[in-house]
Amino acid sequence: MAADAGTPVPGARPARIAIVGGGPGGLYTAALLKRRAPERRVTLWERTTPDHTFGFGVVLSDETLGGIEHADPTVHEALRQDFTRWDDIEIVHRNTRQTAGGHGFAALGRKRLLEILHARCHTLGVDLRPHTEAPPVERLADTHDLVVAADGVHSAVREAYADSFRPRVTAHRCRYIWLAADFAFDAFRFEIAETEHGVMQLHGYPYAPGASTVIVEMREEVWHAAGFDEVTPQESVARCAKIFADALGGRPLRSNSSAWTTFRTVVNERWSHGNVVLLGDAAHTAHFSIGSGTKLAVEDALALTACLEEHPDLRSALTAYEEERKPVVASTQRAARASLEWFENLALYVDQPPRRFAFNLLTRSRRVTHDNLRLRDGGFTAGVEAEFGCRPGTPPMFTPFRLRGLTLRNRVVVSPMDMYSAADGVPGDLHLVHLGARALGGAALVMTEMVCVSPEGRITPGCAGLYTGRQGQAWRRITDFVHERAPGTAIGVQLGHSGRKGSTRLMWEGMDEPLPDGNWPLVAASPLPYKPGSQLPRELSRAQLTDLREQFVAAAGRAARAGFDLLELHCAHGYLLSGFLSPLTNRRTDAYGGSLERRLRFPLEVFDAVRAVWPEERPMTVRISATDWADGGTTAEDAVEIARAFAAHGADAIDVSTGQVVAEEAPEYGRSYQTPFADRIRHEARVPVIAVGAISSWDDVNSLLLAGRADLCALARPHLYDPHWTLHAAAEQGYDGPGARWPAPYRAGSRPPRTGRTDAPRPRLTLGT
Repeated sequence: MAADAGTPVPGARPARIAIVGGGPGGLYTAALLKRRAPERRVTLWERTTPDHTFGFGVVLSDETLGGIEHADPTVHEALRQDFTRWDDIEIVHRNTRQTAGGHGFAALGRKRLLEILHARCHTLGVDLRPHTEAPPVERLADTHDLVVAADGVHSAVREAYADSFRPRVTAHRCRYIWLAADFAFDAFRFEIAETEHGVMQLHGYPYAPGASTVIVEMREEVWHAAGFDEVTPQESVARCAKIFADALGGRPLRSNSSAWTTFRTVVNERWSHGNVVLLGDAAHTAHFSIGSGTKLAVEDALALTACLEEHPDLRSALTAYEEERKPVVASTQRAARASLEWFENLALYVDQPPRRFAFNLLTRSRRVTHDNLRLRDGGFTAGVEAEFGCRPGTPPMFTPFRLRGLTLRNRVVVSPMDMYSAADGVPGDLHLVHLGARALGGAALVMTEMVCVSPEGRITPGCAGLYTGRQGQAWRRITDFVHERAPGTAIGVQLGHSGRKGSTRLMWEGMDEPLPDGNWPLVAASPLPYKPGSQLPRELSRAQLTDLREQFVAAAGRAARAGFDLLELHCAHGYLLSGFLSPLTNRRTDAYGGSLERRLRFPLEVFDAVRAVWPEERPMTVRISATDWADGGTTAEDAVEIARAFAAHGADAIDVSTGQVVAEEAPEYGRSYQTPFADRIRHEARVPVIAVGAISSWDDVNSLLLAGRADLCALARPHLYDPHWTLHAAAEQGYDGPGARWPAPYRAGSRPPRTGRTDAPRPRLTLGT
């Protein structure tokens, strides 16, 4: 119901609405709310006017435009008349131009967008107050039913209620500036300049028949080295035009009071407080390299308006708005963060072959993939595949890869997965069936769970070991099965010691929870329990370190005799060797603690001792946690140095995982979320890497390999869901070659079984009139 003049009615649908901020999000919200209920009093405050705006062009997706058309055809028609559309993306690097088509962009000038929205608001009767500072939010909240904070990345409203919204603002490593050129690019253009000061990049796209947005971006240290911090704005613009003269055809650039700035990612724990709600950049930001800021703000406006219509009271409407939008925004922010970090680390990729570089750039956010690009531009993708070394008709994942004397027939690894089903460390029938089934399923390499080097090194009573001859014989039964029944499949063993994370219950009985009885003593780099209530480990003495090293050596010898093709040393996830690497778990003051070099000492001693007894022709890999996801822990920079150290000692590849080192970790989960760490190690340490972590589709695997972010991809849960995941991936891609051979008894199942008919006439259940 509508409110009378005076005090607003709590819990009613808002009749008096205050909007702070006159950007696209605020104006579109005002127009939608007024259109849906003309009797509403909607007032919008904006400190400037449409002709005083930053930036130049705005890009919107077809999906967003569809939402605008449905919500307000008048606005959509006005936008449609002004849109500039194009399909191609051009990447220019080292005088080579790569073009990928089929992308479908639409853009218009930001100033024109604001004019259209201003005109619509005037027509609908919105009370627009330009050149006017909004009253304090507390006063607005007292005198209005709803206050919409659309006041941008530096939102004053958000800061006024920071204790409720709990914002996190993260500054990033690049400086950038918004400029414009008075001609229209014929594609979305990325141009890379390798200068004496470092790498710089241009992002350019048309937004009108004779105008283009140009963003120049570079790392902070490059910006300083190039002297941009010491010149006038006019000189900055002229320098940018000179650096990118080829892209601009010698034309000048112009500025709209633009200044060099650093992108800030805004995340809010909550989006509403009482009758105040955040929208657009006040609630969230996503890097401009995926063109999402205005898009997200417009979609926020659509969702907020819909929720206010669909719910009977303000509280439930704002809750629904937040529940609807937060997952969508979080997904976009993950993609934007991946894109942002790719450009931050651009210098890592400049030596890639031209097509791979272009493919890497196009797939940087993980939203565009190999399969997606094949549909958009098959010719471009075929060229990338050929440069990678794919034979005709062979997907990247089914190309071979060599590690020392072992040639893997494809790039898929079954990741180690603890079964917690051994008896006295002896693997049994479940291990045979589990590993045998996955070996028959087509992966090139099947890894055991972490196999423990001593009884005290087990995580749980159900963990498998290699500390007795009987255990070695049981493993030989499994490796023989794999080699005989799944020829071409390799099987690897992962050796480890639980350290301070041992003597716990089976996973399904309480992961990392201490045993109720029958505990064994724990040892670790330092006497620190894993979490409150965990057992306190003893700090290892020098003599005990020697004994432990010899336990690894003995287990490696049994592994070799058991017929394993590859050995991986487990230095991740907070287990014993990982505990030496992390500064959060290694507080030693002797030669094995302190600097990273000293923290590496014992893991490297173990590696060297194992490598000395492991057959020369068989490869060794090392699994590491590339970050602890905790303040003060292992960093991405540390991970590169750790990888370099192991590679220098003879590691053939680094298996790059993250976390599980400390209980108080805060991982940033998402699709392929650990891959950037593998990517960085591959390019900086120059060592092959195995990527792992939420890689779930064959399209992801192909994309990661083709972009050069990984050499092998390890998948765990997908192989639990489908032991024949790799063979099914081949069938779904129409591939039947040496990289994915079906076992003879299974060959009849190499095609998907037929399902019931879906095209048959339906029975008539009603009579026409």
